[in-house]
Amino acid sequence: MIEIKDLHYNYAGSKYNVFDGLSVGLDNNSIYGLLGRNGTGKSTLLYLIAGLLKPKSGSVFTNGMEARKRHPEMLRELYMVPEEFELPAISLESFIKIHEDFYPHFSRETLERCLSDFQVQGIRSLRNISMGQKKKVFMSFALASGCELLLMDEPTNGLDIPSKALFRKIVAGNIPEGSTLVISTHQVHDVEQLLDHIIILDNCNLLINASTDEIVGRYEFGYRMPDQMDNNILYAEPSLQGNAVVALRQKDSPETPINVELLFNAAILGKLK
Repeated sequence: MIEIKDLHYNYAGSKYNVFDGLSVGLDNNSIYGLLGRNGTGKSTLLYLIAGLLKPKSGSVFTNGMEARKRHPEMLRELYMVPEEFELPAISLESFIKIHEDFYPHFSRETLERCLSDFQVQGIRSLRNISMGQKKKVFMSFALASGCELLLMDEPTNGLDIPSKALFRKIVAGNIPEGSTLVISTHQVHDVEQLLDHIIILDNCNLLINASTDEIVGRYEFGYRMPDQMDNNILYAEPSLQGNAVVALRQKDSPETPINVELLFNAAILGKLK
């Protein structure tokens, strides 16, 4: 689906390399969480995958086509929801008619279902609606596009707490079969239940590129009291429930749900083996 080889990129006028030899592959039929600190290049990577930015060197292939060339065959199977955007001041129906023919698998039924589940089905015009409502409309259209590759940059920014819960439900219920979704986010608690693969970037380095099955097979997450701390613990943070920990999973220990925020902090600090 996505193949990135020896990627180098920096913005014009900057000596700082956003990427300096990054190589990574993303498979079909997965939901990826793309995580990293501010300035790590998460949004930049999405734009490179979409062909909206061009590498200084190295290559990015999307669906077997070089992304920078933006072949129509690639673009009709790719939909991106950026963090910041503007929708035209036209009716929703006009917006649909202008765009739906670009996507051969577009489904009005899916669009109406997503709008209904987001509780914005009454919107008829894109003029003078809130940013949260615009984001719900845009994400609904993305899911309705039927594309093989969906890219979402900070999709839960601007959504209230109930809408964040709806986002997880709507994505899980409407992502096209066989499609890949890449979510770049700082709001890990909003999306961690959706993810089946996690990528963590830091200062041009790929710290983690693993499925959630691999992660829970290797690590366990939980809380330990001070007298329960042992050599298997790789990282710990104090909390009201005791120490929140990432530990090496023991052979007979049950799997535990991933705490993505804790995993991220441990990875950034170099605590994971």
